[in-house]
Amino acid sequence: GGCGACVVLISKYDPTTDEVTEFSASSCLTLVGSLNHCSVTTSEGIGNTRDGYHPVQQRLAGFHASQCGFCTPGMCMSIFSALVKADKPGAAGEPAPPPGFSKLTSCEAEHAVSGNLCRCTGYRPIVDACKSFAADVDLEDLGLNSFWKKGADRAEVGKLPEYSSGAVCTFPEFLKSEIKASVDNQTNNVPAAIAGEDGWYHPRSIQELHSLFDSNWFDEKSVKIVASNTGAGVYKDQDLYEKYIDIKGIPELSVINRSNKGVEIGAAVSISKAIEVFSDGTPVFRKIAGHLSKVASPFVRNTATVGGNVIMSQRLQFPSDIATVLLAAGSTVTIQTASKMLCLTLEEFLEQPPCDAKTILLSIFVPDWGSDNVIFETSRAAPRPFGNAVSYVNSAFLARTSGDAASGELIVDEICLAFGAYGVGHASRARKVEEFLKGKSVSASVILEAVRLLKDVISPSEGTTHPEYRVSLAVSFLFSFLSSLATDLDEPAKAITPNGISTNGTMNGNGASSLEKQSKVGSDDLPIRSRQELVFTEEYKPVGKPTTKAGAELQASGILQYSYSSELLQCFFKGILTGFMVTFSSAVPHTVNQDLFASHSEPFGSSFCSLYFS
Repeated sequence: GGCGACVVLISKYDPTTDEVTEFSASSCLTLVGSLNHCSVTTSEGIGNTRDGYHPVQQRLAGFHASQCGFCTPGMCMSIFSALVKADKPGAAGEPAPPPGFSKLTSCEAEHAVSGNLCRCTGYRPIVDACKSFAADVDLEDLGLNSFWKKGADRAEVGKLPEYSSGAVCTFPEFLKSEIKASVDNQTNNVPAAIAGEDGWYHPRSIQELHSLFDSNWFDEKSVKIVASNTGAGVYKDQDLYEKYIDIKGIPELSVINRSNKGVEIGAAVSISKAIEVFSDGTPVFRKIAGHLSKVASPFVRNTATVGGNVIMSQRLQFPSDIATVLLAAGSTVTIQTASKMLCLTLEEFLEQPPCDAKTILLSIFVPDWGSDNVIFETSRAAPRPFGNAVSYVNSAFLARTSGDAASGELIVDEICLAFGAYGVGHASRARKVEEFLKGKSVSASVILEAVRLLKDVISPSEGTTHPEYRVSLAVSFLFSFLSSLATDLDEPAKAITPNGISTNGTMNGNGASSLEKQSKVGSDDLPIRSRQELVFTEEYKPVGKPTTKAGAELQASGILQYSYSSELLQCFFKGILTGFMVTFSSAVPHTVNQDLFASHSEPFGSSFCSLYFS
């Protein structure tokens, strides 16, 4: 579920507000039962050989952003979903983008494909195709393409395939009518079925959920409780479940409550929605939002839930970034067991024995720390700064300080140091280090002793890969944080960390993550943006000339047929390779024939990846 090759756009209609909500999602992780009353738009749905290609597909082809083409439909839908989100009607008086552009910014365009993996093209032409839709882009900085050659050899938006928002209908009117009719039936006291004959259960309240738990057919081994099913991308289901209980429709699990005390987030709220909520808050909340934006990929965050992530950390020892950040922020959780409702600190919840299937996480409460004398920083080290990449180590530090009137030094009144993903069961606090730092002003000697204590606390379990490296990362994170509080260091902000590590909410070398505090680490790196210039020779013309590849638009639309898409070759695999597992290193954009290849269809990708909904 992390490659992004099968990304689609899912649209949901709310009849009470008459609004349509669109978001991208991985189709390979999306259960068909969860798509009731949803509209699904695929790459073929926005453009094809019959109706013409969409500008996204045409620009991907024209910027030479496709090679093998396996990832291209997913890239196309990630860009398209970003355009749909950006071009939604805004507030009255909001200026419209220039003709041919969208409201998307260059930064947003770059991050639109942050979770889509490509193994052969290279991301520059892909990103150039994305940024060609941004209103703030400098067209002359875009890379090689086949558009500027039309007429005078200069960059003009008029030479690009014309783009206008709203050209693709993402939710049909007939489906809106069907949804309104179903709502009318419920209003007229026509009971909505909790379950159908297909084994898909969708309770509408906690009481209905517990009635399912108490039924004689409920068995933890054959029943799976799901909100989005993105956990299957990490923990593969070895056996198929007979029944599913979808808890997404329970209102109590989707609450979002703000108060002067803090923010309560329902367990079934998506990570993307949580980012929106936290982004509009105090500095601590904004830091949480910034860190959550580095978790997973946009199309995973759109469906993955905050509660599901925390539950995986508690039950399955998942190396969660979210649990670490919420732990440092002093969060509490509300859980419902078979007999009672409990309110626990997140630390108490994580330290409990793994929850059984009948224990439901209802909500998470994050207190409002205000902005006075509070310092909150988060860090993570991962193979990739963005996209699906589990952290080697993550951390979150919160300190409340006060000033000593006599010396002018900062005194640490309260401090919470949370670490995770370093080879232990779940996120935990460095209690010994916290007790040592309380009441002290941070100096070089204090930092040295805190580092020594931390090395004793951070102890990866046996079998953890690169344990020394993980410990050194944790130490560097703490050193960087404490250095910012010190008063007797020559350059407290010059904390040395390995290249590419996200520290204090920013990324070394790109400076694109934090708008409040630009990282001073790696500030002398070389610029990462420049115009692409190539010198061509006429000696072997047209060899070497950048020309749009034949079939690139077919690849972008997802309808290109590959050799192993043919039934003849499937029969060959069926007859010759019986009993062998056939795998491919890249995602396959088409479903194999289930009748001819039933037992070996799984290695070729999920059959749902290529179902086209019109």
